[in-house]
Amino acid sequence: MPTIAVTRWIPDDALKVLAEVGEVKLSPADRPLTPDELRDFVRGASAIVGMLQDRIDGEVADAAGPELKVVATVAVGYDNLDVPELARRGVTVTNTPGVLTDATADLAFGLLLAVTRRLGEGERLIRSRTPWSFHLGFLLGSGLQDKTLGIVGLGQIGQAVARRALGFGMRIVYSGRSRVTEDVEKTLGAEYVSVAELLETSDVVSLHCPLTPETRHLIDADALKAMKPGAYLINTTRGPVVHEAALADALEAGEIAGAGLDVFEAEPDVEPRLLGLENVVLTPHLGSATVETRTAMAVLAAENVASVLTGGNPLTEVRP
Repeated sequence: MPTIAVTRWIPDDALKVLAEVGEVKLSPADRPLTPDELRDFVRGASAIVGMLQDRIDGEVADAAGPELKVVATVAVGYDNLDVPELARRGVTVTNTPGVLTDATADLAFGLLLAVTRRLGEGERLIRSRTPWSFHLGFLLGSGLQDKTLGIVGLGQIGQAVARRALGFGMRIVYSGRSRVTEDVEKTLGAEYVSVAELLETSDVVSLHCPLTPETRHLIDADALKAMKPGAYLINTTRGPVVHEAALADALEAGEIAGAGLDVFEAEPDVEPRLLGLENVVLTPHLGSATVETRTAMAVLAAENVASVLTGGNPLTEVRP
């Protein structure tokens, strides 16, 4: 039977799918594998089921050997995969779009509410047993009604965030590589603008674009200076879209009001200055972290592997 190398724990439902088509080899390490460990681990594998921390390139494919047919990442983003090099070796690449849309949108909007209403500050105050009493000026945040939400990347997750924002009475503007359909714009009441206009006019900027050479450090010092002084930044896409040191500078200088981050530039490390700022909400990459969603992601990855190993077409292929 073909060997299927799984680089980290996945739910039993997914393991059962894989076990029907091959011999599952599960990494014993409860951590991301180092590059050397990863190359050693995948030797002789016909399929690799990897996580977003696994850098899978031509060298990893060569280490696996000529039997390698498919690499399935349990994530939507695939910036950790060298898709052209894998394709050149005849390896199919798949990801897990769609199944994590609502969970990630919920988390993005949770960060938005937490930072604009200062929920983290209030929770820390209670836990520290700091004396407090209600008064009209106590921990005042910012309301969302009639405010503008700027969405960078109006794909599935961006649209789901926009739908949630409509329930809070927000106006939607968006930017991206291309416009969505007229029907989507009409349904969301969304206006297509340049990134520059979005930064200048939005009260909240929420990032949902993929990490590419063009979007790496899209939010840098200049972008942060272009935002409103009372604006908030939300990032649930990929950490390197934001220049973390520049963000810390902007928050310390009061150039923007706050930020909510679920992903980080050098994950799991975080810019140390962000840890000491009250106007930042930080979560450890929880966008898809529901039992239902993570299970669905793993099962979709497993079904992609099963389909390719049995001679079928992948369900969600990533093309070069």
